[in-house]
This record gives sequence, C-alpha cells and structure tokens, in this order.
Amino acid sequence: MSRICELTGKGRLTGHNVSHANNRTKRVFLPNLQNVTLLSEKLDRAFKFRVSTHGLRSVEHNGGLDNWLRKTKDEKLSANARKVKRELLKADKAA
Repeated sequence: MSRICELTGKGRLTGHNVSHANNRTKRVFLPNLQNVTLLSEKLDRAFKFRVSTHGLRSVEHNGGLDNWLRKTKDEKLSANARKVKRELLKADKAA
C-alpha cells in the first residue's frame, strides 16, 4: 500500500541522515497517515480515507470535507476522493 495522502497528495520524501562526522546515508521521510472516516454534510454519508494528519487539519480548517473537495484539483486527489467529489458535484447540480 503506497504511503500517499488521499486528500492532499502528500507522499514520501528522501533525504540524508547526517552523522557528527558529516557522513551521509540515505533515509526516507514518511507522512503520518491515519485511517479516518469523514462526514459529508451535503451527501449525508460517511467516507473512509487514508489521510495525513496535516491533511486532516487542513480539511477541518477549510470547513469540512465538502469544501475541501470542491477547492482541490483532481490531480491531487486519489481515485476514491475523485469519486466522492463527482457525487458531491452531481448533488450540487441537482439541488
């Protein structure tokens, strides 16, 4: 399972461990991913996502899942999140 946030697209980064003697060895920085259930107010449903803690704070700061999906470009979202976004936009047009 890839370590990529479904809502922000945040993934792994590479860098170096640097010793006191300035020896450098490769290392990987992984995002802090959590399995969460987010509620959509417009669709009145719950959706499960694998989201980084930074992404979770960002979603709450922007007014919830519905607003986040409307504002975010499709390229950043996972296939699951794009599907939810399509449902949300379809519900907006119907209303």
